Order: sequence, then C-alpha cells, then structure tokens
Amino acid sequence: MRLTSKGQVTIPQEIREKLGLHPGTEVEFEVVGDEVRIRRADAQEERRRRVRAWIARARGSATRRPVLTTDEIMAMTRGED
Repeated sequence: MRLTSKGQVTIPQEIREKLGLHPGTEVEFEVVGDEVRIRRADAQEERRRRVRAWIARARGSATRRPVLTTDEIMAMTRGED
C-alpha cells in the first residue's frame, strides 16, 4: 500500500467490513512503538453523531401546507370532520 501526497491510504474493504467502518465513521489513531493502530472511535459518541445527523435531515420534513391549527389536529385525532 502506498501513502498519497496528502498522507492518505485506503483501508482494504475486507478490513472495513470486519470492523464496521463506513463513510463518516470516526476513527482514532494510536502510535505504539513504530506501529500505528487505527480503531473505531467511542461507539456511544458515534451513535450520538448519527442520531444528530438523522434529526438534522428529518427537521422540517413533517411540515404540511396549509399549516393545521391545534384544534384541527385534535379534531383529526378524534375522528371528527
């Protein structure tokens, strides 16, 4: 494997699949002697990041035009016309 001029390498697909590394996955590097180790960042923080991203994408997606009033929404939930 060759390092690019930007200091990048490609992690082989089999390793990415085995470790569950997907685009956007946070990773950490650790230097041990003359080796560099890579691992997934804190799994809990990774989940929080994904949830925040999902919420950001979903924000505003449930809006409806014209906007219903609270009374109209309550009438719909009660089955009133």
